[in-house]
Amino acid sequence: MMRSSFRACGLAVAVTAACGNPSPPPPDAGPAAAWHVVLQRLEPALLCVWGTASDHVFAVGGPRGNGGPSAVLRYDGHLWRDLSSSLAPGHTETFWWAHGTSPGDVWLVGENGRITHYDGNVFTEYVSGTTATLYGVWANATDDVWAVGGTPEGGTSQPNDVVVHFDGVAWSPSPLPQMLGRAFFKVWGTGADNLYIVGEAATIWHRTGATWALEMNPAKRNLTTVAGCSSSELYAVGGRDVLRSDGTTWTSVNVSLTNDVSGVACARPGNVVIVGSGGLKARMVDAMWQDDFGAEPYNTDLHGAWASPEGDYWAAGGDYITDPSPGAARLGVVGYYGRRVPSSAIAP
Repeated sequence: MMRSSFRACGLAVAVTAACGNPSPPPPDAGPAAAWHVVLQRLEPALLCVWGTASDHVFAVGGPRGNGGPSAVLRYDGHLWRDLSSSLAPGHTETFWWAHGTSPGDVWLVGENGRITHYDGNVFTEYVSGTTATLYGVWANATDDVWAVGGTPEGGTSQPNDVVVHFDGVAWSPSPLPQMLGRAFFKVWGTGADNLYIVGEAATIWHRTGATWALEMNPAKRNLTTVAGCSSSELYAVGGRDVLRSDGTTWTSVNVSLTNDVSGVACARPGNVVIVGSGGLKARMVDAMWQDDFGAEPYNTDLHGAWASPEGDYWAAGGDYITDPSPGAARLGVVGYYGRRVPSSAIAP
């Protein structure tokens, strides 16, 4: 941030005019913040965008059964680089989520229980111990990482209630007090002793210390994403439900939804973005909702959202819902809301 200092007859700027000098013009604020399409019409669907800063961004996804490799793209502030060719060959699983502690400590999870780690240079495959799709991952530290998943609508006859934990060496199951036969979609927390999992049938598990407990909430359908600004401002979304918790009680948020919502991210207290099907986008700005449904990217299903440390919003999606059609493109897209529009160039 640029700082400036000045003197005005020994007094503050409010009395500058009294010294015979005109008031300086207001600084140029630059372009107004707006939504932009950064990447579009890519072969794979892009289900997650996440990073550590606006010049360290990852977008991950895959073919969703249409054939082709898993997808990993990285943005360095100037160019996007397709890292897919650096992955272990022969893999076609779609990555559903990514999270980490730094650009050199990134975890990617996806179909068939796949868990992949990126150290900034090399991808390493890990054994998860499950064949279920892992839909969510959250890293608290290099030796404290959680992943969740399951088989939607599979009940107790299929791998469900899947929670696995990484201790710095290996991944292992982390059983819950009750096995409900439900798929879990996302995991998020504020620390090792405060963790949330959301999933089918409006399920919310909350880990306090080492104890897991189910939390009652007013949602009517599946909850697909959980994220927050702090331990006292949390959001869970799915279907036509947007919930907020103060750390104790979940309540419904009054926001108009044109379509189903699937993703949520928080930039700072009171400033949140939600995204969903058909290009649904809405921002809560200082407790007031702004409907961005008519802004690009539109007419596409957005799955994941991320708020950068700089306060910008990113969204990822594509045609990830329709049934597989071998060879068809999934039309992956990355959108961005902010003042500084990222490059759309992909390095050759």
